[in-house]
Amino acid sequence: MYPILIVGAGKIGASIAKLLHHSGDYKVTVADRDPAALDRLAKYVPVETTVLDVKSPQDLARALDGKKGVLSACSFDINPGIAEAALHAGVSYFDLTEDVETTRRIRELAKEAKEGQIFMPQCGLAPGFIGILGYALAKRFDKLDSVKMRVGALPQYPHNHLKYNLTWSTDGLINEYCNPCEAIVSGKPIEVLALEGLEHFSLDGLEYEAFNTSGGLGTLCETLEGKINDLNYKTVRYPGHQYLMDFLINGLKMGSEVARRKQLKEIMENALPITRQDVVLVYVSASGWKDGFYMQETDARKIYHQDIHGEHWSSIQLTTSAGATAVIDLHRSGQLPSKGFVSQEQVDLDQFLSNRFGKYYSTDSNHAEKVKV
Repeated sequence: MYPILIVGAGKIGASIAKLLHHSGDYKVTVADRDPAALDRLAKYVPVETTVLDVKSPQDLARALDGKKGVLSACSFDINPGIAEAALHAGVSYFDLTEDVETTRRIRELAKEAKEGQIFMPQCGLAPGFIGILGYALAKRFDKLDSVKMRVGALPQYPHNHLKYNLTWSTDGLINEYCNPCEAIVSGKPIEVLALEGLEHFSLDGLEYEAFNTSGGLGTLCETLEGKINDLNYKTVRYPGHQYLMDFLINGLKMGSEVARRKQLKEIMENALPITRQDVVLVYVSASGWKDGFYMQETDARKIYHQDIHGEHWSSIQLTTSAGATAVIDLHRSGQLPSKGFVSQEQVDLDQFLSNRFGKYYSTDSNHAEKVKV
């Protein structure tokens, strides 16, 4: 049994705990500051729970005692403190952050890791699986030209003006819509503005739009710098969403400071209902030269909401949880580097998809389907 601490008993933290517990190979402890959240989780799965003040180094040290791994399902600003506590405890660290600066801080901490201890942020969907898939396609070319990565968590039945329902962290969503975005353009790494770069496309008979959002590339810009002409990541939505979010965030300046972002969060959570009837779209298109020919390869797949261990899970709940649990499982079985910082692109795509958790992304199973391009 691999003893692991999950910090955060929200939707995703609880889902990760359930997947790991039902595998039979993990001794799971879930920590949260909210006893009610822990009680809700304990009704569905018999994991250990503990009330934790995550900002207390002493409480974190006690919670990490005897563990081999810790996963943070907390807000990105909490993660550096958890990672530092993990370093001192000799525990491997994982998180779900999309925040670029947070990842940079964790990478610095990883330089002091002990043998057998890894630091692997950005485990989830985007960043996460999209980086694994994007890099796998990039490696198929003798000389690379471009990689375009697109991800969307979309309601199956959009009905409001934004054509969107809340499916995951509102804080994370606003962070992606407001912060600068990394890209490589004409061979040079640059920062571009969120909500810009609007494009329209169709897949499988449906119309979509995509635009720049922050964090989805993970560490790919650094990995592919000097090896690629163009690299970018965009979030997929139904047409019209970007215009209204741009009006709120830039037109009304609701993304300009912390207090206004909190107001925007309140507006969205009061106006947009949560749904579990969603679909995750993952799309990567890579082009370059192979055997002397300029070629393109594309991978597009959809993952739908489905029943998992007797519960109905949303697709974003499943894909985020599966992305994290798969890399934890690969680490436990010795299929990842054994020390220091580990990026998503260091994960082998075939190993990921054949993993018992990564299978939820596999189009060879009944969990995901290929999309006609």
